Amino acid sequence: MTLLRKYKMVLLVLLLSVFFLSGCSTLPKPGPDTEPAIRQQADLVPEGTVLDVEVYDPIEGFNRGAYRFNYYFDKYLFLPVVATYKFIMPDYFEDRVSSFVDNVFEFNNFTNNLLQLKFKKTGVTLSRFVINTTVGVAGLWDPATHWGIHRQTEDFGQTLGHYGVGHGPYLVLPIFGPSNLRDTTGLVTDAVAFSYAGPPAWVDDDTTTLVFTVVSGIDKRKRMPFRYYGSGSPFEYEQIRLLYTKKRELEIAE
Repeated sequence: MTLLRKYKMVLLVLLLSVFFLSGCSTLPKPGPDTEPAIRQQADLVPEGTVLDVEVYDPIEGFNRGAYRFNYYFDKYLFLPVVATYKFIMPDYFEDRVSSFVDNVFEFNNFTNNLLQLKFKKTGVTLSRFVINTTVGVAGLWDPATHWGIHRQTEDFGQTLGHYGVGHGPYLVLPIFGPSNLRDTTGLVTDAVAFSYAGPPAWVDDDTTTLVFTVVSGIDKRKRMPFRYYGSGSPFEYEQIRLLYTKKRELEIAE
């Protein structure tokens, strides 16, 4: 896929997002219509928790609109697609797809562990990729985990944080969800590196890359239990904002 075509796809998503946000001016109220298939804990932040982190959120209006957009996108498009996928695919084959997707994305784990000079984790990641690609038959199985060689997940947002880059303003990305300026930069960098130096570049086939992108997106959403407005709390936006920020701080500190 050419760089121009990729830019056109990103522009289309952004335009659709802005259009949808402009038409979604009311916040869905918790109830039967917004209750998720998997009910969340009523309070995402336990009562009595000291909220010792101030999250910089200068574009909160846009972020809340993006949060609403993600709710509708999830409810009327993404989750129905995921449900159809789960209905069609036997659990055994779903597991094979998940293993294959994880194995392909070891490229990001490898590059970011290497950039952070975490040589032991870099070696572990390389070992996992070799074992799962060979013994695990192109990554369809994950014998490395069964042998105690566990996944060392890293992304470029963590790499930036490792070198002292602050998280910057909080962002809610259409479709992708909670983020911040640093992590959004990391997301874009990982995507470009993956496309131009990772497995898609090795295969060099636009159709195969597109199919993988769609399937991996569905697989990732299938494995994520979170449902927008599923907590039953009127402060869900603030809670998610805090939890995301704390989670990323802990991941960077590892």
